[in-house]
Amino acid sequence: MPTHPTTSLRERKKLQTRRAILRAAYRLFAEHGYDATPVDRIAAEADVSTSTVFRYFPTKEDIVLTDGYGELLAEAVRARPAGEPAGEAVRQAVLATVRHAVDQDLAELRQRTRLVHEVPALRGRSAESMARSARTLCAVLAGRTGHAPGDLELRVAVAAVLGALQEAVMLWVEQGQTEDLVGIVTRTLDVLARGLTP
Repeated sequence: MPTHPTTSLRERKKLQTRRAILRAAYRLFAEHGYDATPVDRIAAEADVSTSTVFRYFPTKEDIVLTDGYGELLAEAVRARPAGEPAGEAVRQAVLATVRHAVDQDLAELRQRTRLVHEVPALRGRSAESMARSARTLCAVLAGRTGHAPGDLELRVAVAAVLGALQEAVMLWVEQGQTEDLVGIVTRTLDVLARGLTP
């Protein structure tokens, strides 16, 4: 995540430590595999203590699944013009968030999504991450749509978007991650908008 000019020194140091842990973890996952990489080895590679790793990432799975994209998506929705229809705001926010993920670090995105696809423990835990993102997005959209955050209609719409996004990303992984992910997500959102056709 980029730092803001007003970010305190303490926050910048925390961000540097977090990045060091992530870089070390992904390097070791690539070399040895996810299951064969213990957290203490990640800590040693990042030059931090094991307890520091757990302070930033409560479980090993969180190293892969804590990506911040749910918060980025919510912020992108908040940034859309107030009078824009909710569906269009979500569409543009999703595309902006995917572009950000691709532009920020495509190699890490590829590795993260491959791990989620290949490691059963990560696939199982990814549902929790998606549920957190859904709650955040429902809360943001409630103000824009007039629905309560727990309304069925809002929950279904948000679940459809996030589920479709996950399917798009998994298809991208299964096809070798060579296609344009933003293009796949654009087509995915088109399907949601028009529905299933013959």
